[in-house]
Amino acid sequence: MKKFTSNSQKIGQLGEDIACTFLMKHGFTVLERNYTKKWGEIDIIALKEEKLYFIEVKSVSRPLENVSGQACSTDSNVTRETNPFERRPEENMHPWKMKRLSRTIQTYLIHKRIGNTPWQFDLLLVYIDMKNRTARVRTIENVIL
Repeated sequence: MKKFTSNSQKIGQLGEDIACTFLMKHGFTVLERNYTKKWGEIDIIALKEEKLYFIEVKSVSRPLENVSGQACSTDSNVTRETNPFERRPEENMHPWKMKRLSRTIQTYLIHKRIGNTPWQFDLLLVYIDMKNRTARVRTIENVIL
């Protein structure tokens, strides 16, 4: 088990825990967490209705009054937060990160001998309000790598 020491690592771990709970509430079975190779890591690998989901979790800690959407639900019609200077968690998905994720997913599929099973890559954005101990989750589905 990894040991997290920095505040951002702790926020990230909490975000992954929240993401797993969110996925299970929506009918997913979490197969693996933190599948790691030297060239990349997949935060969550889940299964739902015979389809594999490779999920990257991006978490931020901020008051939730600035975040559109409902607590712990998907929100497909989300607008920019009220403060245009705050970074959105999805802005941390750089092209080199996506390339590494693609390679790690291909490695997983080969290693587990997964043939024609359909799969997709999703991004889960977790907004955590530490003061009020609440969180909101947004999904960006079927991201092309």
